[in-house]
Amino acid sequence: MRFFLLLVMAMQLGFSQEKTTHLQKKGNKTQLIVNEKPFLILGGELGNSSATSMESMEPIWPKLKDMNLNTVLTPVYWELIEREEGKFDFSLVDDLILRARKENLKLFFLWFGSWKNSMSSHAPAWVKLNQKKYPRVKDDKNISHEILTPFNENNLKADINAFQKLMAHLKDFDQKEQTVIMIQVENEIGMLPTARDYCPQANEAFNKEVPAELVQYLQKNKEKLVPEFLEVWKKNGFKAKGNWEAIFGKSLQTDEIFMVWYFSKFTNAVAKAGKDSYAIPMFVNAALNAAEKKPGEYPSAGPLPHLMDVWKAAGNSIDFLSPDFYNPSFKHWNDLFTRQGDPLFIPEHKFDKTAAFKGLYAIGHYEAIGFSPFSIESVEDGKKEPLGKIYDLVRQLTPVIEANKGLHKIDGVLLDKENQLQVIQLGDYEFTFKHDYTLNWSDGAKEEIWPTTSAIIIEIAPNEFYIAGSGIVITFKPLKDKTANAGILKVDQGTFENKVWKTFRHFNGDQTHQGRHVRIAVDDFEIQKVQLYTYE
Repeated sequence: MRFFLLLVMAMQLGFSQEKTTHLQKKGNKTQLIVNEKPFLILGGELGNSSATSMESMEPIWPKLKDMNLNTVLTPVYWELIEREEGKFDFSLVDDLILRARKENLKLFFLWFGSWKNSMSSHAPAWVKLNQKKYPRVKDDKNISHEILTPFNENNLKADINAFQKLMAHLKDFDQKEQTVIMIQVENEIGMLPTARDYCPQANEAFNKEVPAELVQYLQKNKEKLVPEFLEVWKKNGFKAKGNWEAIFGKSLQTDEIFMVWYFSKFTNAVAKAGKDSYAIPMFVNAALNAAEKKPGEYPSAGPLPHLMDVWKAAGNSIDFLSPDFYNPSFKHWNDLFTRQGDPLFIPEHKFDKTAAFKGLYAIGHYEAIGFSPFSIESVEDGKKEPLGKIYDLVRQLTPVIEANKGLHKIDGVLLDKENQLQVIQLGDYEFTFKHDYTLNWSDGAKEEIWPTTSAIIIEIAPNEFYIAGSGIVITFKPLKDKTANAGILKVDQGTFENKVWKTFRHFNGDQTHQGRHVRIAVDDFEIQKVQLYTYE
């Protein structure tokens, strides 16, 4: 009887505990779970100062709704929540949460703590003014810079204390509603203008033995390390004992590896402290390096693909690394960030004419958990933005996407003048996607500048697919019987209403070129349900 009572009490305690936002594997991909349901982030990141007051935010909310966002990424500023040491004010945080709930939006908070774009610009005045207690990094000429050094315990304790208080407050204020669904810890961490810190504590650490924790991780995961990092270690003979230069050699790469270990240990400690208060997903974002730049010319030691093994070795409180895009090499970088099976989320993309289409491609090809252009409030009329039209398509398809995620039933394409054609295989068919302007009778084909276009394709049953996007033409071949032909059985254009497909236009005539292809023209944004068949 006593055992039964204890069992009932345990069950009651379990049921009373609030569930939190979390990540879970589905097939070979990752889902974000919010309020116990899969959630696909149709996001936008605010400009850095837009959320410093509710008055500044007032004209922004309608734009966010006009673009069909379901999530807003907004900074939380250390200097504003802890103006005086140990005295916390979360009123702005609470006001943002309450307004987001009213607008039926979720929030990502970006913790602008010790580092924002490498610099420590958002540290409170009491930290900035007490440089003896809270020291900065020094370059190789012994010059201090506006970057808190990760080698100082006071710097770490101050950041941990503020972040832990923030997360504890979010748990008390928001756990039931789950308005805040994820946290970015710091922002674009990296060392400038040298590859590593030369402050006295850093120099002392550099001459010590490489921590056994890192060496053991490298040895255990040697067969899985990214090739760029493996090559650095290999050049010096895969040594496992000695200081940083003894193991990795004397180079800028070694300086960067040294620095990333301490940046990542610091950031993992902050994230762990936050999760001890409120365990929701946390990530870090990277300022991407250019190929011709050396460490220190770009923010050295950030959460970049060639360094991700060190970030992982330093701890598991950070759930994944994310790329910020201000260069056109979209596929290249996403391939690097996902090559070890990690989830893809793009928290920041330049809000240009390509952004919406790259977002759809990321959600289709990489089965990303979401996408977010930067300075989302900069538009004049959100209703006219392609982003809103793409987000509307994805919003309708989200239940279908999440049901098929990780099952090899989803893919996407991204096309422009330099990449006019892409071939993918899905189900029993080979699909050739071409840019809409490749049609020789298309007026747009004469233009010098071709717009970026994209599409997502989802197999929902044998021979049956949803295709959504803009500016694409698709032809088909059967994969199994090379002597057979693939034909269009039926094409319907439609929408989802209350998660139920509703056809409002049946094609199979001129719109499919009498059964030769499926087409969604440039400047059209559609979902089409396509049924194929084979014939001899």
